[in-house]
Amino acid sequence: MAEAAGVKERNLRYYQERGLLPPPRREGRVAWYSEDHLARLRLIDDLLGRGYTVNAIGELLQAWERGGGIAQLLGLERAMTRDWQRAEPVTLAAAEARALFGAGSTSEDARRAVELGYVSVDGDTVTHRSAPLLEATLALVRQGVPVSEILDAGEFLQREAAAVADRFVGLFRRYVIGSAGLEGLSAERLGEVAEAVAALRPLAGDVVTAEFARAMAARADAELELLLRKMSGGEVEPE
Repeated sequence: MAEAAGVKERNLRYYQERGLLPPPRREGRVAWYSEDHLARLRLIDDLLGRGYTVNAIGELLQAWERGGGIAQLLGLERAMTRDWQRAEPVTLAAAEARALFGAGSTSEDARRAVELGYVSVDGDTVTHRSAPLLEATLALVRQGVPVSEILDAGEFLQREAAAVADRFVGLFRRYVIGSAGLEGLSAERLGEVAEAVAALRPLAGDVVTAEFARAMAARADAELELLLRKMSGGEVEPE
């Protein structure tokens, strides 16, 4: 439970002791936590990160529970944090991974791949976080693109993707949630915001895909024109 929420075990126990987190369902010596526990734990951790004290968080949670909005609040947390990443990870033997990436890959490439979050290493096994990303990388390697260049492109893409995500989240926070923040939303409004998140989530990906496709088409057309001009002996503008 602590690992899934990204918190320390002692913090989880402390939140339970302070009444912020309900006790798990017990069957003998086994404690079972639910998705609601996970959503609530993530919410507590997020509020702490934004400067709320434990006492203030307790008062907020109690107020939402008295107003009947705690279920909607946890539903909003689930809608905002789940289902963005659906790609299945791929686990390989370290020797198999080295063979796939070829003799041109180096230990520095491996270090950067771990640093950028593409792979994790556990003893003699390597896990890539996404099967489609791994296949795209290998396709480029097979075409002769150095792994170091692919990682440079990946690092650039991560920065740009973060900027796009910040813009989308900022618009949602400003115009859908509003200036009052979550604390000022009724149970009904919390439910409406959760529905809006669920509806907008696939649209955000569609927008990015459409704009990237449009940019690629324009850039590919320009590149093809340049190549044709070179073949015909025409003058080429220096880059």
